[in-house]
Amino acid sequence: MKIGERHWRTIWSDDEGRSFNVIDQTKLPFELAVCRIETLDDAACAIRDMVVRGAPLIGATAAYGLALASYTDASDGAMAAAFEKLLATRPTAINLRWALERMRERILSARLQARPAIAGLEARRIADEDVECCRAIGVHSAALLAELSAHKAGAAVNVLTHCNAGWLACVDWGTALAGVYAAFDRGINVHVYVDETRPRNQGASLTAYELGAHGVAHTLIADNAAGHLLQRGEVDICIVGSDRTSANGDVANKIGTYNKALAAKDNGVPFYAALPSSTIDWAIGDGIAGIPIEERSAREVTHVRGRGAQGELVEVQVAAPGTRAFNPAFDVTPARLVSGIITERGIASASAAGLRQLYPERGA
Repeated sequence: MKIGERHWRTIWSDDEGRSFNVIDQTKLPFELAVCRIETLDDAACAIRDMVVRGAPLIGATAAYGLALASYTDASDGAMAAAFEKLLATRPTAINLRWALERMRERILSARLQARPAIAGLEARRIADEDVECCRAIGVHSAALLAELSAHKAGAAVNVLTHCNAGWLACVDWGTALAGVYAAFDRGINVHVYVDETRPRNQGASLTAYELGAHGVAHTLIADNAAGHLLQRGEVDICIVGSDRTSANGDVANKIGTYNKALAAKDNGVPFYAALPSSTIDWAIGDGIAGIPIEERSAREVTHVRGRGAQGELVEVQVAAPGTRAFNPAFDVTPARLVSGIITERGIASASAAGLRQLYPERGA
């Protein structure tokens, strides 16, 4: 995607995998900064501290991190330790494990001396494949928006999204927003309602930032305003991303997604999740019971971060001193509330049968 006149990816390597660069998302929307990752520890910290976030980007970052580790020590034991270190950084996003397992298999099948070069190539391949997956997701979801646009005779198609599932959450294009960008680039009149997404405000700081940079019309709303808009008929379609989707179509996404799905269902508004197949956890048949939910620091709830009057980044306390806070990072939307799952292969019903129809190689 573009910021100004420059095309950006969120992650890239320019020295055969011996280091890589990421956009530091903790600095957005006030500063576009690049963070150079040179060690395994750097990669683990970038994932854990949310310098990078979004399931597909977490997977790509982990892949590059394992490649970095191989340049230091590519032995079986060192690779196993690096694998576990990266895997422990974020528990919910299945793309993390998917990418690490793919990297481990490729690395350990090679001769010791060849492993670093092979690891670097595989990490870049994972990143490039993510771009193509997201582009394809955009094609399929843009078709939904085009149909809505035709039904509205060209009037603005109003999309509600939650958190950030745009190109900043992936290597490029995004998942939930890929169709918005594809539709916009085709001249379709599209407008996005952006949930602020407390407690980390990824909607306000990231989604609004990237939509604005691309020129897409959007309006930032408080999380609790979404139901009001749905009730008043101001939303035509909801599209969100996913950090892990179970084999039966339950969707884990940023906390608050379930609320939006309930309100959409009550008001007859279609609710879609957009995700690459690497986000599907085929081993879990019940997402509510089986998907692990990350709990993050209570400080994310009791404090907020923003720009002060002098332009400096500041953190301020918003809760009474001594207040206890609970901070689950994700919730699970049951498949019965999901109109469809948009993947790189097409749109599936949110069910075991629907997903396996798109991915017959997963077996019965």
